[in-house]
Order: sequence, then structure tokens, then C-alpha cells
Amino acid sequence: MHTTRRISPASAISGSLSLPGDKSISHRYALIGAIAEGDTRIINYSTGADCHSTLGCVRALGIEVEGAGTEFTIHGKGLDGLRAPAHDLDAGNSGSTIRMLSGILAGQSFPARIFGDESLSRRPMQRVMKPLGQMGARIGAREGQFPPLHIEGGKLRAIDYTLPVPSAQVKTCILFAGLYAEGQTTITEPVRSRDHTEIALREFGADLSVERRRITIAGRPRLEGRELVVPADLSSAAFFLVAALLVPGSQLSILGVGLNPTRSALLDFLVGMGARIRVPNLESRSGELIGDLEVEYSALRGGTIEGGLTAALIDEIPVLAVLGAATEEGLTVRDAGELRIKETDRIRTMVDNLRRMGVEAEELPDGMVIPGRQKFHAAELDSCGDHRIAMACAVAALRGDGESVIQGADAASVSFPEFWDTLARCTLFRGQAT
Repeated sequence: MHTTRRISPASAISGSLSLPGDKSISHRYALIGAIAEGDTRIINYSTGADCHSTLGCVRALGIEVEGAGTEFTIHGKGLDGLRAPAHDLDAGNSGSTIRMLSGILAGQSFPARIFGDESLSRRPMQRVMKPLGQMGARIGAREGQFPPLHIEGGKLRAIDYTLPVPSAQVKTCILFAGLYAEGQTTITEPVRSRDHTEIALREFGADLSVERRRITIAGRPRLEGRELVVPADLSSAAFFLVAALLVPGSQLSILGVGLNPTRSALLDFLVGMGARIRVPNLESRSGELIGDLEVEYSALRGGTIEGGLTAALIDEIPVLAVLGAATEEGLTVRDAGELRIKETDRIRTMVDNLRRMGVEAEELPDGMVIPGRQKFHAAELDSCGDHRIAMACAVAALRGDGESVIQGADAASVSFPEFWDTLARCTLFRGQAT
């Protein structure tokens, strides 16, 4: 059953927040931990449903996973320790799970079938099917491209592959398959994408080298279990950064956030528009940069997201679209056609929801144009079942001129089950006593 949430206008966003673990890193630690030898203890594992779909698949492949909440121990059995699942693997709503796990399944001696929910079943998978096919795996799909995927793995060939479009998930899929190939597998990226997989594989002991945009991994390494702490998710932090920048009088601290340079384009972009954001503490943990963020309301110029920047900000574009309407010069987004094949068509749904609020927004084939200096009016908004749309709409509602209603608010639990409670904790509503 879909839930609704009512959001009143905010007078300030303030306080100090600790956010759930990074989804991208959580997926990778769980999957590599399963094929490493010995125990991997993961602290601050993401609470999102997607990352728990990954744990479910790991368990179904014969790996014992102990723990609850945000701490889990994965009893890894090495590269060849997985066993044939008794039933189809369920990736839920998680594109990360189905794409990345496919690389591991391609190297197994048993066949496996992996499926997802209605939304995931509409997402094309040729970008992982093609390289895995070149490596020697046989993959069947509905209509030749959609889940469920039927993967018959086996002995894999190392390949030298150039990604047609930047994708950290596809890169990860190939690197995972490369673990099972004899020799060296090399991937060339058109634009540098997030490198959590490269960092994690090195932490577990893989032989991996990076030269500019070429990543090479040696097959058949001995991976060893580790104890790892997952930093707070910058993509989750983005909603609160934008909320604080959007609502006058706001001052907010977000603790222990992952600030990997391949992800911090968000901070660079916001600071470039005039955002007052400080990073008072910075340290490296398990190869990942972690720091605190301090943000306060700022008058912003606006900007353009295109080319490589689009790839770097792809998950944050929905909430940045909201921010764009409140800047001086507005926001233009180009080269973002990939947004049309996410959980929903994020270009169309964001433009539709902004228009419901009386915000002028133009839909482009591969992006959107949102003029600046606009006012937000209270409206009924619709997540269309997409977690990032639900949370972006909530942020927009904070600047409304009355109470807004968000349909399908429960979609936020896919990545951030605590979102609504966290938002309530740091939001001072108009008329509320300080």
C-alpha cells in the first residue's frame, strides 16, 4: 500500500545528523566479502532495501550472513565457494544488485536466474550482457534485454573492453567477472566514474592497477576478509544539503560522510554556485575519504550540468532540479538520457512535479531547463514509486507556501528508510517555537 506524507513549509533546517551507510559501498563490501576467504565484518551497512536485496542474494548462494541493523558479518568461502541457489535470485528494485552480481555469476560452474520487481524488470541489461558474453558467459533475457536474466557461467576469457557510456555498475560487473578469468581484464572508461569497486578490491587483496581511465585486474586472486566501516552516503546527504541551501536561516552539520573524489563533484558543483559548505574534518578509512559537512543557507547563482559532470551527478539531478528553481540563473541539465531508464523516467517525473508546484520547467530529450528566481506553491506531488523523486519532492515542499502532499512516500525506503524521521528531526516548521 502506498503511503502519503504531508510536508509543511520550513522556517529552517538545523542541527547535526548522522546518516545511513553509503549504498554503493555497502553493495560492494557484501559481494566481495562473499567471495573472499574468511570473515568480513561490515559496520554501518546501508539500511536501504536495495542493499538488503544484495544480502538476500548472497545468502541464497550459500554464504552465511550474521547480524542485523547496520552491522553484519559475512562468512566468505573464497572465489569458488558459492553454491547453486535453490531458487531464483531476487534483486528486488536494485539495479546495482542485478548488474554487479551478474559479473560474479558469470564465473560460476552452475547456472542461475536473477529477477527483480516490476520496475527493475523494465530496465535494459545489454550493457552487462555484451561484455559478459565476450568473456564466455551465456546470458538469456526477456526480449533479449530485460530481466529476468538466466546466466550460464563457467571458464571466462579476459577481455580488453571500452565502456560505450560511463557506468560504475557495468564497470564493476566486468571487474567481478575478471576475478574469474585467466589473465588480465582491462576496462577503459570514457569518463571516470565512481571508483568504490577499485578501492574495495584492493582492500580485499586483488591485483588491480589504474592508469588514467584504464583499469586492469588480474584473474584468480586470493581475496581475504576484512573489517570495514561504511561512510555515510553522500547521495543521501544531498537531500539535506539542498534543503539547507534552499530554506533561509538554515545551518546544518552532517557527520562522517563519504567524500570519495569520484563522488565529490556534488560539493564542487554546489560550491561553484556559491554554496557555503565547509569540511572541518577529513580522514581516510579503508581507502575511502570521510569527513563532516557544515552547510548554511546561501544565495546561489545557478549553473549547467552536462557531459562528464552529468555522469558524476546522475543520482543527485532530481534534487538539484529543485534547487535550480531557487537560484538566480536557474539550472540546465543535458546529456542525462540515462535518467529516463531509472526506477521511473526521472526527467519527466521531476518536470511534472515541479510544474504542479507552479514552477516553470522545460523537458528536454536528455535533460531539463529550470529558470531561476521561482516560487514554490503547495501541491499534491507523486513519487511514481521512485525513491529519489519522493525525497526530492519532500525537499521542494519545504519551500512551499502551504502544506504539500506526497503520494507514494514509502518509495524512500528503497534507499533511505529513515529519511522521513531524519527530515522531521532537522526541520523547524513555520510557526514552531525554537
